[in-house]
Amino acid sequence: LDQALAEPAVRVIVLTGTGPVFCSGADLKEQGSAAGGAPVTASLPDILARIWESPKPVICRLNGTARAGGLGLVTACDFAIAPDTATFAFTEVRLGVVPAMISVTALRRLDPRAAAEYFLTGEVFDAHRAVEIGLLTRAVPADELDTAVAHYADMLRRGAPEALAITKRLVREVPALPFDEALRRMTALSAERFTSAEGQEGIRAFREKRDPSWY
Repeated sequence: LDQALAEPAVRVIVLTGTGPVFCSGADLKEQGSAAGGAPVTASLPDILARIWESPKPVICRLNGTARAGGLGLVTACDFAIAPDTATFAFTEVRLGVVPAMISVTALRRLDPRAAAEYFLTGEVFDAHRAVEIGLLTRAVPADELDTAVAHYADMLRRGAPEALAITKRLVREVPALPFDEALRRMTALSAERFTSAEGQEGIRAFREKRDPSWY
């Protein structure tokens, strides 16, 4: 992730797993043996923050099922695409623990009623339900997964890098602003972007019927 963030040539980051499962959460054997020391999930907050705050769009390509802490990774990403055979569950309460760290990203994505339902019950749900509640962007047949990921990656590469980074922030921040303040700040931002180097290049490319320099 650090390498992808630092590499200017990388415009879109795709996060995926290996094998039949995307991520099943913390290794409970390791967790159980960590008495007296830092929990083995201690690095998770930093990972979630790096994904969430990445100026580059991050697509989660789920190669299979995800559980518990793995769903924190899913909800930290900007897009999440999974095979329609995948299943999901927030299993923490059934183990006597809580989905604490992953709630920071998950509760910013999920429908509140659905979050309460699945956080509290630990029930398994399918990919179509995951789309309904905001956990996934799309669920597709397994043989269409790479095509769907490539589609989103190509669409994202059409956007200007600075514009994408700013738009990521405003999607998250504007709903929490008071209405008048939001209008004032977004009016100023709009004017700034129209006169920016990217904005001027994008307008010229549109008028000249060519691709902009970043695509």
